[in-house]
Amino acid sequence: MTISEESAAPHTGDTGIDYFIDCPTGTVEYYFGSPTFQWSDELFRIHGYERGDIVPTLELGLAHIEAVDRDRIQAFWDRVSTTKGPASAYASLRSVDGRVHKILVSADLILDGDTPVGVWGLVVDLTRSIHADRHQLANEAVAASTVSRAVIEQAKGILMSRHGINALEAFQRISSYSQNANRKVVIVAQDIIDLAHHLHRGTSRTGLDSEHELLKLLTTD
Repeated sequence: MTISEESAAPHTGDTGIDYFIDCPTGTVEYYFGSPTFQWSDELFRIHGYERGDIVPTLELGLAHIEAVDRDRIQAFWDRVSTTKGPASAYASLRSVDGRVHKILVSADLILDGDTPVGVWGLVVDLTRSIHADRHQLANEAVAASTVSRAVIEQAKGILMSRHGINALEAFQRISSYSQNANRKVVIVAQDIIDLAHHLHRGTSRTGLDSEHELLKLLTTD
């Protein structure tokens, strides 16, 4: 059984909700006793075909499933076609152009009254959505890392200015305090910035249990 979806080349400029929900969806039907399957146009396209290029069969469909997933998809097909659904499976499918598509297949029996006469399936190509999610996560990680570095560099600068030490020594002080207080380096760095700001304004910072220790970090060698 081959159930898959439209070839999904990653977009680099798309943004917004339309990009995240752009998951091509195809359908397949199979009637017991028939040698062939009935694919929707979308299902042909994900394999890299147009309607009329090939005759869809179980063997052809399985050949497009990546080898690591093939036995599982065969077992999925055997289960759905001999018992009762609905059931779903996730797999990788390689189209004729060599692209790998991440697909989610949902299938169930086709009934004539109470008699099973075939299987229908719905195939969702998740490739674009997965790519978009990974791209967003990567961007968020880079942004968070950039902010963290900026905070740490600012805290180092404060210690260097107050104590006449170099950048490495300043970071070692922050890192040592971080380990002893069991607090993340970037959090300690932000506390140093906040406390220095309050000291400069002549005000006290409330709500920070470690203010006394931080104060020593800022004012003593």
